[in-house]
Amino acid sequence: MPTDVRCLVETDESSAVVRLTGVLDLAGLDAVRNALLARLWQRPGAVIVDLSRVRIADPAARGVLDQVHGVAADWPAAGVLLLDPAGRSNGAAPVHRSLDTAQAALRDAPLAAVLNADLPPVVAAAREARALVSDGCARWGVPELAEPASIAITEMVNNVVAHAGTPMTVRVAPRDSTLHLAVRDHSGRRPAYAGLAPLTSTGGRGLLLIDTVSRRWGSTPLPDGKVVWCVLHADDEARLRG
Repeated sequence: MPTDVRCLVETDESSAVVRLTGVLDLAGLDAVRNALLARLWQRPGAVIVDLSRVRIADPAARGVLDQVHGVAADWPAAGVLLLDPAGRSNGAAPVHRSLDTAQAALRDAPLAAVLNADLPPVVAAAREARALVSDGCARWGVPELAEPASIAITEMVNNVVAHAGTPMTVRVAPRDSTLHLAVRDHSGRRPAYAGLAPLTSTGGRGLLLIDTVSRRWGSTPLPDGKVVWCVLHADDEARLRG
């Protein structure tokens, strides 16, 4: 197969399977990454990436699957499994040799819960986002995370209102004893965190607050915007209150 045949990402909204066909080489990494991330955001839950019809022209190209798997681990209600009949492991995402075993793995670890809200870029959006977070924390038995999660989601939403000015989607989901928050907007402007702000500063503390209440956070670029996410751990809050 010639290496100039591009890698296609075939998705089906009714299925968790995403198929790669053609040739995956270094030149096609960005397109594949963007397509997989777009699919992960559009449909909450884990996806099975089928590698049975793709030729990986450069071993380094497989690293894009590591990257997407790492992002999915931090996003709310997302995950990546690989279907590879050859059983080649990339050291990160779980690898299954058949579609049956991959689908069985999804059934054994079903999507627990997820809450979404589409919000306009207005000041009142932060209040609606906090209500969503509080509802989720009560439903999922992590009431101790309601306060820090409300702080984080408020700053994430306010950043969209102040800097992106686009409609946004807020997503919240639990995973074991952690809470995953994300806000998707349609601006390519990435948040820049420079550490502690000077005491004389009149702004710039939003990202500091997110950094303070969460175990980790970040921003994932998409072709038409970005996803800003953070992960909070219940045991962190328990230690603070202890």
